[in-house]
Order: sequence, then structure tokens, then C-alpha cells
Amino acid sequence: MYPIEIVQPMKEELTENGFNELISKQEVEEQLTKDGTTLVMINSVCGCSAGTARPGVLMAVHNSTKKPDFLATSFAGFDTEAVQVIRQHLMPYPPSSPAIALFKDGKLVHFIERHQIEGRSAQMIAQNLIGAFDAYCN
Repeated sequence: MYPIEIVQPMKEELTENGFNELISKQEVEEQLTKDGTTLVMINSVCGCSAGTARPGVLMAVHNSTKKPDFLATSFAGFDTEAVQVIRQHLMPYPPSSPAIALFKDGKLVHFIERHQIEGRSAQMIAQNLIGAFDAYCN
């Protein structure tokens, strides 16, 4: 498990922008069974998370005309229980962090894995997400 001193600023980058932290199995299950759309960012300490994933997610949320009803995040290697449960909802995709998932009425409708984040700009990730928001969000 990563030390809180390392993780906290990376968590705050999302929570200070309206993302709700999911840290337990119960919180994940409650969130993912809600009607509507939920964007879940599996955060991580890796450079691609800081360089493109978090900025891309924030850019998409701030610049899209259609937005998810709920914004949520859990931190891989720290919020272990929550991330494990989220990953069960992402099957058959293998574990990936960072990763970005969009759920609609509890069903996975769009997923961006780490290999789709690495080497891409924040703008490319944002455009990918804005397209998903346009397709699935009100």
C-alpha cells in the first residue's frame, strides 16, 4: 500500500473537482447500482496517470456539454477493497490502472484501459470521454 503522503495530493486533484471517493465495497456497490451514468477513475501513482489520465478526465468533465450524473474515484494500491470490487464490474477486462470507466444504470458502457492512456495526450483522452458522454449521458 502506498503512503498517504504520496497518494493524498493525487486523490485531491480529483476530489477537489467533484469526484466522490469510493473506499469500501459497500460504497462501490451503492454507487454502481444507481440509475444514471457514473464515471469512475481508477487513479494511480504512475506518470501516465498524472500526465494524461487525471488531466484528461478533468478536461472532459469541464468541457463537455453532456456530463455523467456521478463522478467517482478509487486509488489503485491504496483503496484496495474498492478497486477490487470495481474491477469485478469491469470484467472481462484485466486489471488496469489508471483506468477510466463509464457505467450507465450499473452496466459498463465505455472503458479506457492503461494501454489506451499511455502515450496519448490529455486532450486525446478528453475527446474520447466527451464522445462517450455524448453517447451515454443526458
